[in-house]
Amino acid sequence: MKKLIFGAICLLIFTLGSCTRSTKSNKGAVADERVSPIESISKPYARYWWFASEIKKEDVQFNLDWLKENGFGGVEIAWVYPHNSRDKRLGSTYTPRQEWLSPEWQNVVSYAISYADSLGLACDLTMGTLWPFGDSHVSYEQASQKYGEEERQMIKRSWEYPKSGYVVDHLNEENYMPYFHRLLDSFPDPKTQIPHSYFIDSWEVETEKLWAEGFKEEFIQSYQYDISPFMDSLYSGNNKEQLYDYMKLISQRVIKFYENFDQVLNENNIFSRGQCSGAPCDIISAYAHMDIPEGEAMLYEPEFNTIPASAALLGGKKVVSAEAFTCLYGWPQNHIREEQTADLKMLADALFANGVNHIIWHGKAHNPKDQDSVNFYASVHLGRDGSLASEIPAFNHYLASVSEIMKQGKSYSDIAVYLPTEEAWIKGMMPKEKQFIWAWGYYEMRYIYFPEELAGHHPIWINQEFLEKGVFEDNLFKIGDACFASLYVDAAYLDYEALVRITKLAQQGLPITMKQIPMEPGTIKHKQWDRLIKTLKGLSNVSSEFTKQSAPLVKGDNLPSYWAREIDNSLNIFFANPTSKNIVFPVEYGQSFSDKTTETAVVINYKNRTYDLNLQFDPYNSLMYKIEDGTIEQIDITFKPKIPVVMKREAASEAPWLVK
Repeated sequence: MKKLIFGAICLLIFTLGSCTRSTKSNKGAVADERVSPIESISKPYARYWWFASEIKKEDVQFNLDWLKENGFGGVEIAWVYPHNSRDKRLGSTYTPRQEWLSPEWQNVVSYAISYADSLGLACDLTMGTLWPFGDSHVSYEQASQKYGEEERQMIKRSWEYPKSGYVVDHLNEENYMPYFHRLLDSFPDPKTQIPHSYFIDSWEVETEKLWAEGFKEEFIQSYQYDISPFMDSLYSGNNKEQLYDYMKLISQRVIKFYENFDQVLNENNIFSRGQCSGAPCDIISAYAHMDIPEGEAMLYEPEFNTIPASAALLGGKKVVSAEAFTCLYGWPQNHIREEQTADLKMLADALFANGVNHIIWHGKAHNPKDQDSVNFYASVHLGRDGSLASEIPAFNHYLASVSEIMKQGKSYSDIAVYLPTEEAWIKGMMPKEKQFIWAWGYYEMRYIYFPEELAGHHPIWINQEFLEKGVFEDNLFKIGDACFASLYVDAAYLDYEALVRITKLAQQGLPITMKQIPMEPGTIKHKQWDRLIKTLKGLSNVSSEFTKQSAPLVKGDNLPSYWAREIDNSLNIFFANPTSKNIVFPVEYGQSFSDKTTETAVVINYKNRTYDLNLQFDPYNSLMYKIEDGTIEQIDITFKPKIPVVMKREAASEAPWLVK
């Protein structure tokens, strides 16, 4: 461990004062009395794919032993289709298996949970088979639907394949609550030392023209008109006001779905861990309902993970997990079993620098004892015969070391940035060049980044809900574990209630940057809108130009990505290797390659002191520092992966994930 001590020089600047929690989470017994194991276990987890087949206990033992020996701290069992269902030559050939939710299935799942616990491994369960919730027990009447279509969304290639079922309606409690309770009653719950979390994956319910029984009537009651005549041309660009009304009501129902998911689990002494990515809703509010908000990469860029990280801070959650390494080199199955640890580390460091503090490998395919013959097409390969095998223990030790440090305290915060949800809803469909075959709408927030002029600061996304919950006192806006010296708003549209709240905060004295004059979205217009805008424009603490209320936490040129966590009066700060900045999907094979040491001079401003620091990045390494009582200490997180091989993607190579 290398220690650097610098003279501390006082700055005559406004700095963030002490921040105490101003709101209290109204959680159930789980959150109040028990701590999620993921808070104390920093070793990475692995998604453990069970392909529909006869799962034998000796094979479970073999796979879990391997994971334990290779430095994993937990697993998440995910039930999917039989492995041969993707082989067109076999058609719908039935693979023998323990039937879904049967006593035989329960027996082997119970064994897996108990055996994992005996090894000291946490064992989470995915609350369904395949990705969206649903199975053959969901009736047609309970199924998710799209406007104008008689057929409802099917769930195929699940554990029950070739039998199909329906995706459960996520908008009506009377449809999804029986599903929740049925699975809770069917999932085994053996006594363990380590508590469970149940997982919900990213939103893979068909979202375009999403509909539900009773939605039309509720819409008419809310907006005094029928949305039905607009549905067939909802995303045309001519119906922006109606699209906003539609999205706002859909959002309310989707957020209620996540709230109920969390509440039902907590009432049964189970933690919720979930990805709200892709959900058609105010995504910060959705993520805030999870005990463990989870981001993902690479199907989402690393910067997206600042959204669940922000929701965690605002909601008083300590851990932000991320499904990592999914489709790293493209989709599907690019370079399976040929992955390079240096490329994985580059991505993991990008996740750490965007607020993640626990890695979930994607993932580990269930294999027969003493074999490594099965892999999953959309993940990196975890197994003894894969290219990563020799480096996994040391790499996991690195991931655990960084995670443990970055779970301490809370995320540092200085500027609240309003997430432009209203604008995303109004804009509707993305142009084809921005779409993937699984992603079409701006509502997903795939391409939302903090403003460049805030570089060096430590911004946190905020939404209307948390603007309402926060308080302005002692010249700071406080919400949950966060303190903000100012609010930054760059939105073409603002909901009326958001504008009312922003105006009130401005009148109380909160400095606010309004980069543009917003318009009111939706068909309901308020007479007070123009008066509120005029009031804002007339306040001296409201400006279209960003005015620094405090020095940036980190100042310098060509700043690397970073994230900081505050523990009382000390600060841990992680700087990602410059290769980790601005990564986009897909990563090139060997993209992490570097043979040069780079240096960047920065000044860290913390607690009225400055620290001059020369960041020296050796190839493949990132940096960690601790600041406390006028000293700055470099924490050794050195990990040297094998030098990666560089292989350029052929210019004419197919990109099957793009919309043609």
